[in-house]
Amino acid sequence: GIRDRTVTGVQTCAFRSRQVYLNPAPQGVGFENTFNLPGGRGDGVNVIDVEGGWDFDHEDLIQHGGKVLVGINEANTGWKNHGSAVLGEIAGVYNNFGVTGIAANTKINGASIYVSPGRQGNVAETIMKASQFLKAGDIMLIELHRVGHRGKFLPMEYWPDNFLALKATVEKGIHVVEAGGNGNENLSDPFYNTPPPGFPKDFKNPFNRSAADSGCIVVGAGAPPPNTHGRDWGPDRSRLDFSNYGSMVDTQGYGREVTTLSYGDLQRGVRQKMYTDVFSGTSSASPIVVGVVSALKGVAKNRNIQISPSLMREFLRKSGSPQTPAPGRPVTQHIGNR
Repeated sequence: GIRDRTVTGVQTCAFRSRQVYLNPAPQGVGFENTFNLPGGRGDGVNVIDVEGGWDFDHEDLIQHGGKVLVGINEANTGWKNHGSAVLGEIAGVYNNFGVTGIAANTKINGASIYVSPGRQGNVAETIMKASQFLKAGDIMLIELHRVGHRGKFLPMEYWPDNFLALKATVEKGIHVVEAGGNGNENLSDPFYNTPPPGFPKDFKNPFNRSAADSGCIVVGAGAPPPNTHGRDWGPDRSRLDFSNYGSMVDTQGYGREVTTLSYGDLQRGVRQKMYTDVFSGTSSASPIVVGVVSALKGVAKNRNIQISPSLMREFLRKSGSPQTPAPGRPVTQHIGNR
């Protein structure tokens, strides 16, 4: 049942066994393959998460000393739950309680789209400011999506100012991992070749990489193994019904049943001691990929090997456990390998 840390003396359990996404392939990403290698916990790798809010003082994050480098830490509970859950997947501290991050030694910070309480600023500007805190080989995570002209959530790079900011970031050698969005939308639809009202006339469709390529790693949401936490979302690694799909989606992560920090459905109490079993969306899928990239980068750094953003993206597209079909969701609705 749900544990309540408001009870005096209750110690947080170790929830590692519930983090099925850590398991060996094909169930998970096989984090133990790198976890005990020199550098394999993301040592020396910096990640900036672009979204709204975080609990950097959560008991399973506080050791990292993370902070907001751009904008303000929005106090809205929804944002803080979201941001903390994201960071727990990547860098939950390696200890005897709570969760274990895929690359638990990754240095984590946030860049907020909020410029004052309740007021968002320009996303492209936030991205450019955040990139100044990163160097080649570091990682930026875009934990945002936005409603497009058909009323569906789309990846942020669809908007020209965001595209230019993301492309410039990748060109600095920074690995940008971008949530593919929860719009159940075919990003390969020719509809997106035509600039919508208000877009520049020379607009080139970033969902068609032969026309325009930001260099980002775009992540879709796949189903976890059936019976994860006693629930069934369809065949393992099949596209979840909300996930965007298309040729530009590079790789997938768990879009359901992610055990991580915050929300409080797994363990409630004060914010700094809350955990969840059900973080979801391309929001939960993308930090899994960030953890993998950070682990690989940490090993590579230890061995003085350089991996460019384009090569990392190619690795992710060509390796891993393949997407599977589900009723009404064939593999032609592409979200890539796990």
